[in-house]
Amino acid sequence: MSAFYIFATLLCVSGIAAGQILFKQAALNIHDAADWRAWAFNGALIAALALYGATTLFWIWILRNVPLHLAYPFMGLAFLMVPLLEYLVFGSTLHLRTFVGGGLILLGVIIAASV
Repeated sequence: MSAFYIFATLLCVSGIAAGQILFKQAALNIHDAADWRAWAFNGALIAALALYGATTLFWIWILRNVPLHLAYPFMGLAFLMVPLLEYLVFGSTLHLRTFVGGGLILLGVIIAASV
């Protein structure tokens, strides 16, 4: 996998991770789940859906150029990115197991992408 496609794939995974943070913010913005306006006019929800839509189209473009068995392992990096972003944005607690698991995932991505 070329450096360009590695960068593009990492950008796509970053978009997925950012979308998860936006979904979390959207959930926090909804105080009354029965109120349709809380959903329809939720800026974070709209942004998350738009980002996921754009990221999905970008992912399809990546898959036109990169074999799935090389690109897909990068999606595992979201399991490390999301907790780190949650910590930065919401001040959530980070646990050692997050870093250990993330390290194992990172090692797996490196192994899978080195083929």
